[in-house]
Amino acid sequence: MKLKQLRIRKRKLGKTGYNFVFGLVLTAVMVGLIILGFFWSPYDPEAMQGSLKLSGPALAHVFGTDQFGRDVFSRILVGAGNTLIVALGTIVIGGGVGILAGAVTGYFGGWLDEILMRVNDALAAFPSVLLALVIISVWGTGKYKVMLALGIAFIPSFARIVRGEFLRCREEDYIVSARLIGVSAPRILFVHILPNIMPALLSALAIGFNNAVVQEAGMSYLGIGVQPPDASLGLMLSESQTYLASGPWCAIFPGIFLILLILGVNMLGEGILDRFGGGR
Repeated sequence: MKLKQLRIRKRKLGKTGYNFVFGLVLTAVMVGLIILGFFWSPYDPEAMQGSLKLSGPALAHVFGTDQFGRDVFSRILVGAGNTLIVALGTIVIGGGVGILAGAVTGYFGGWLDEILMRVNDALAAFPSVLLALVIISVWGTGKYKVMLALGIAFIPSFARIVRGEFLRCREEDYIVSARLIGVSAPRILFVHILPNIMPALLSALAIGFNNAVVQEAGMSYLGIGVQPPDASLGLMLSESQTYLASGPWCAIFPGIFLILLILGVNMLGEGILDRFGGGR
């Protein structure tokens, strides 16, 4: 029986290590390419060449060209950079406010918990995409407005996750002992509890990042996200749908890049939670 349990544990640890290592490597490669796009691209992503319109992949243009003769690989690098900016901005806004609200309500409880959680529930009652669409319809389209809208829409999910973790940790022996010896509340919150919930928090941030990537791509696909002439993976997919028969590479390569980025971050988040969070 013990031998069987040991084998099961070894298989689980092997899968955990695979998720973490593969996710870390894939995420590092994809983010490295995106960062490279901030400083260099093979061609000007906005340069149009009518003679090269819808040229297939070749040595000169490894991912081919689009309907305006623009280099698809260069536009993917730049477009993924815009997607990354929106996703990171969403995490900073939604995660920052949500983590603070969840930490305060989860630790102190009482009337403050009731008020903030009722506000949180009111926001969570709307699907995040719908809430973001409502905000964008009021403020208008654009990269930074999408970032702000998604950040606000993501606050409830982060607040709920962090609140649950702080509720769990505040009754632990080491927290009770810290309160008894007079450790200040801010120190308990951010020095004693926050590091101990970091695996779950990092996993939640990875999921939030992927959701932000998908939703930004969806909004850009619908024409309410990143606006031309700026590039975006979702916008590239939208522009290429008319040319699927004559230039399928215009949709295939941005789609593959989007899938690999999401896959890498997702596996990294799962690996972090399994490896450092006790499999919770």
